Amino acid sequence: MTKVHLKINNIPVEAEPGSTILEAARGAGIQIPTLCYLKDVNQSGACRVCTVEIKGARSLGAACMYPVSEGMEVFTNSTRALEARRHTVELILSNHCDDCLSCIRNQNCELQKLAQQLGIREVRYHGEKTRPTFDDAAPGIVRDTSKCVLCGRCVETCRKVQGLGILSFIHRGFNTKVAPVYDKSLNDVNCMQCGQCVNVCPVGALTEKEHLHEVMSALNDPEQTVIVQTAPAVRAALGEEFGMPIGTRVTGKMTAALRRIGFDRVYDTNYGADLTIMEEGTEFIHRLQHQGVLPMITSCSPGWVRYCEFEYPDLLDHLSSCKSPHMMFGAILKTHYAQTHHLDPRRITVVSIMPCTAKKAEAVRPEMRKDGIADVDYVLTTRELGRLIKMFGIDFEQLPDEEFDQDMFGQYSGAGVIFGASGGVMEAALRTVKEVLENKPLESLDFTMVRGMEGVKTAELTIAGMPIRVAIASSMSCAKPLLDEIRNGTSSYHFIEIMGCPGGCINGGGQPIINATIRNGFKAIDWKRERAKALYQEDVSQPVRKSHENPQIQALYRDFLGEPGSPLAHQLLHTHYCKKQRFK
Repeated sequence: MTKVHLKINNIPVEAEPGSTILEAARGAGIQIPTLCYLKDVNQSGACRVCTVEIKGARSLGAACMYPVSEGMEVFTNSTRALEARRHTVELILSNHCDDCLSCIRNQNCELQKLAQQLGIREVRYHGEKTRPTFDDAAPGIVRDTSKCVLCGRCVETCRKVQGLGILSFIHRGFNTKVAPVYDKSLNDVNCMQCGQCVNVCPVGALTEKEHLHEVMSALNDPEQTVIVQTAPAVRAALGEEFGMPIGTRVTGKMTAALRRIGFDRVYDTNYGADLTIMEEGTEFIHRLQHQGVLPMITSCSPGWVRYCEFEYPDLLDHLSSCKSPHMMFGAILKTHYAQTHHLDPRRITVVSIMPCTAKKAEAVRPEMRKDGIADVDYVLTTRELGRLIKMFGIDFEQLPDEEFDQDMFGQYSGAGVIFGASGGVMEAALRTVKEVLENKPLESLDFTMVRGMEGVKTAELTIAGMPIRVAIASSMSCAKPLLDEIRNGTSSYHFIEIMGCPGGCINGGGQPIINATIRNGFKAIDWKRERAKALYQEDVSQPVRKSHENPQIQALYRDFLGEPGSPLAHQLLHTHYCKKQRFK
């Protein structure tokens, strides 16, 4: 196809027909600042930060919306363009909360970075500010409209990525704000608590609900035994909080840091993932052999579970009854570990380090308590762990690599590691289900057909002479067609994995914030694939790669649970879900 020829800042540039000035400029290595723009999600030109001067045009144009044309001449940093850009940012700042020093996004704020780039040293516009709303009632997400810049990125992400549209612009003019319907709390609407809105917010208007101080209090309580567990996806992203390249695997340094912070035991949620496969695999086999409800759908993602309870309550019977890995592990720590070590479970504090804000909501569910004792007491996101390590003054990059505590729950399989990537739960389950049903070692452990970052993946394989069809979806907009097929009675699948976030947990709502330049595709880094690659590398390096061959899992069943699906296993490791009202 013939290229479009134009000049940007007097530099000859070639661009694809139909592309925008912003895309053409970034392709030529010319940076134009943006605020509201989000590749493939939000392209409205609303913020006007990317305004440029176009020769012959009467007015400035928004580079993210303005199409290129043959012979066009563009000036990104003319006096007119720079002044307009500076005025725009100053006007945004005039209605913005100015608590930058105490803001959770300090030094990682796109608005702050813009002000610095534009040399704004004072705000010339003063006056009344829009009346703010501070909403911290939800278990996982905090909304503070005093910091909102009305970019619309959260609105479009919720609508297009999750297919929900929980957030929208309400009111008009100076009183405009982003909010759920009727300005309700996120706790009172059908919010998944997935945190994808948090990940795309350029400022501190949407953040995770912090539990750092509660964890600090537990660590300083001499009567509490504080046990920490870390999800597989955390090791693939935590290094980014310390300036390491995306996809750097920091398992050993993370373990060393947690031990120096003062946790009494440091375990890996991968053990819980292996336990989940034992229970979930057994459940799937039972449904398959005894005409149970099919397709069975995974229940590891609490954001997806909440979505199902709100949007597809008629399909709840299709969900596995298994708790998620960290909740299973918490239940074992509060029972088997407590009994073995002669500890009162009320004096055990379990802290989960998760890539997910929805895990915070999961931990406070009444179904996740036994005799009034929560399976997991606190959930910290990957970002919160980064802050905790910095709070303790730990030089993360210089830490030696250390192993997780090995007693009782220290071993895990490669199958448990890959839970963090889309398709990982399915692959881990297939490794066990196929080997158990066929009663012979697998010829290959790598079910590559279920891997990848595509929104939906499908495969058909033969297990014990039976054709088994599986599907994998990440994000609710991708899962919805699969769910509609089940609702309509046309689904041909036996087993479906659904993850609430695109790409799975490696892109969870609690992971490090991705730089807007990378997120918008102007740096050739596929952050989801890089993080997933770190998990698959750890899988290959493990001596045991199948959950049912984990010797400590085998010991747990031999010494405590009996067998997968036993009455005690059901009492501790399984749960139920129920229909939720969309609005309170």
